[in-house]
Amino acid sequence: MSTSNSPRRISRRAVLKAAAALPLVTIWTRPARAAEFTYKLATGQSLNQPINTRLKEAIDRIREASSGRLEIRFFPASQLGSDTDLLSQTRSGAVEFLNISGSVMSTVIPLAAITNLGFAFSDYDQVWRGVDGDLGKIIRAQIEKSGYVSVSKAADNGFRQITSATKPIKTPDDLRGYRIRVPVSPMFTSLFQTLGANPTSINFNELYTALQTHLVDGQENGLVTIEAGKLYEVQKYVTETNHIWDPFWLLANPRAFNALPDDLKTIVRREFDRASVEQRADVARLNTSLKSQLSGKGLTFVPADRDAFRAALAKSGFYTQWREKFGVSAWSALEAVTGKIS
Repeated sequence: MSTSNSPRRISRRAVLKAAAALPLVTIWTRPARAAEFTYKLATGQSLNQPINTRLKEAIDRIREASSGRLEIRFFPASQLGSDTDLLSQTRSGAVEFLNISGSVMSTVIPLAAITNLGFAFSDYDQVWRGVDGDLGKIIRAQIEKSGYVSVSKAADNGFRQITSATKPIKTPDDLRGYRIRVPVSPMFTSLFQTLGANPTSINFNELYTALQTHLVDGQENGLVTIEAGKLYEVQKYVTETNHIWDPFWLLANPRAFNALPDDLKTIVRREFDRASVEQRADVARLNTSLKSQLSGKGLTFVPADRDAFRAALAKSGFYTQWREKFGVSAWSALEAVTGKIS
């Protein structure tokens, strides 16, 4: 007669308990054979963001296509540190691959901020013609000069909207003295200071708590990030400003990347390019449904007077200041897709 402490049952439970205790990353990244190269890929994005799903799929394809020669261990959602920490780790080689937003990347590669210029892009046609064309080439050249490798096409971090816990933000006047969280990025700080707000730079992994404790009243992000980060729990209004578009860039440590044989480099670039293209499509699909989903979770959507915001920036000299910083070549590449900005 079996009892609750029979050896067989204890053994089975012990096995199940041990299996359950295995780290998720270990389960995901077990190679078919001993790898010649074992690298890490880190992200600062929430687990349920499309970029993490597509990167994980690319990692699996790379393992298969390389017959297990290249093993990439995946560390999403700031497991290895904040975005700014991860930039340093990637440059030093402690992390071999990093998915990073253009806004945060601009803290070490200033020209990357050109895609974040306030109210510059009006739609995705302009965005992709820019980052897949001459503007993207100029940014990638700066990435290479700054101690990184640009591995793939840019992915989509989305057009950004302003959210608020206290009041709808419709015009520049509504931003006067407003405490808003922005990424660690000079462009974002400059934009909102010019509009009269009080911006505070906070890493994304600390954002929810900052909103919950009222360290700041609002923030700005794309709808995908707002939903994935559950920011609807601590915000009331979304103003549809589309004030900034932000990319994701996949960076690599140059020593680690250049150590790969040419055939593995080709596999890596091909599969991560595919991940970026598929993630762009994911975000496009989500953007058509997220407004109604977020409304159902309690957020009120408010239209913005984009012309008023852009006029305020032009009048203040904001565009003139940033044109001088970026230089004629990059500014011309931007205006080739956006039209004249100011």
